[in-house]
Amino acid sequence: MNNKEFQTELAQRLGVSQKRSAELMKGYVDTLVQQLVDTDELPFFSMGTFEVKQKEQRIIVNPSSKKRMLVPPKLVLNFKPSAKLKNKYKDVK
Repeated sequence: MNNKEFQTELAQRLGVSQKRSAELMKGYVDTLVQQLVDTDELPFFSMGTFEVKQKEQRIIVNPSSKKRMLVPPKLVLNFKPSAKLKNKYKDVK
């Protein structure tokens, strides 16, 4: 399901226009992003938790030139699934 399909489905379920559903989605996502920025953690109950973590700096080797380079530290978004979600997809391959 892409963004447009989700907006259409949301509009139908809520009985509002697609423009209004797009505004609602944008407001929801903005709220989630602000929560993540403020607390470095965003729990979704029964689904899992998004966390901001810092990757340490490391040294890599360029395979073509064989030169060593330093990769600076950076922030990454990490998702930790809940036990319920893990169990549901544990045996699916």
